[in-house]
Amino acid sequence: MVLSTLIEPLPSVQSDPIPFPSERGIVYVITDRRTAGERSLTDIVSAALRGGANVIQLRDKDVPARDMVALGQALLPLTRDAGVPLIVNDRVDVALALDADGVHVGQDDIPAEMVRRIIGPKRILGVSVATVEQAQRAMDAGATYVSVGDLFGTPSKPDAGPPIGLKPLADISRAVRLPVLGIGGITLANAASVVRAGAVGVAVISAVIGAPDPEAATRALHTVIASALDERAYAG
Repeated sequence: MVLSTLIEPLPSVQSDPIPFPSERGIVYVITDRRTAGERSLTDIVSAALRGGANVIQLRDKDVPARDMVALGQALLPLTRDAGVPLIVNDRVDVALALDADGVHVGQDDIPAEMVRRIIGPKRILGVSVATVEQAQRAMDAGATYVSVGDLFGTPSKPDAGPPIGLKPLADISRAVRLPVLGIGGITLANAASVVRAGAVGVAVISAVIGAPDPEAATRALHTVIASALDERAYAG
């Protein structure tokens, strides 16, 4: 088989994938079975969507692909009904099998430029970055957005390394023409500082998936983010 046949984008079952949100203030919710505990992830995601989550990421590194696809199939009707994109972490094959709206990759995953060739021009491509150089490479590779972290230290990703703080996020926000999200240990108490530093929103696991009331937690994050965006616009 010729290699080029392996990197042709598959036609989407949808006429167009749901695009990355352009509205002010993004609450990007990442699934995590361990954080959910005994609660249903589909119920938690449904509550987060009611609270205004405008991106959902399917992340499940510790299960077989078949189980990840099954969870994605349960989540897709919820995200489609809400008009919210479903992005798959790392697994390009799972994203294409599901006809998900995009893929998110890290620095140790398939290079972003190769992912863009595989998924085609319409699907969302997110890239995890921690430096200006990484962010610029992601932009050149066709990324739709970048997430910057680990900002504050997160228990959800033990291999994340030491927290980098807000300065790299501020530098990256000034250096690239892409939406920038903050990630890593983000809570209601520090989300505003992430937006003031230049992010358009936050990506969270525990703050929503682990919250007793995910709908209320998502709404509260939106309120804090909107206020911080207003402050930033006024100051600018």
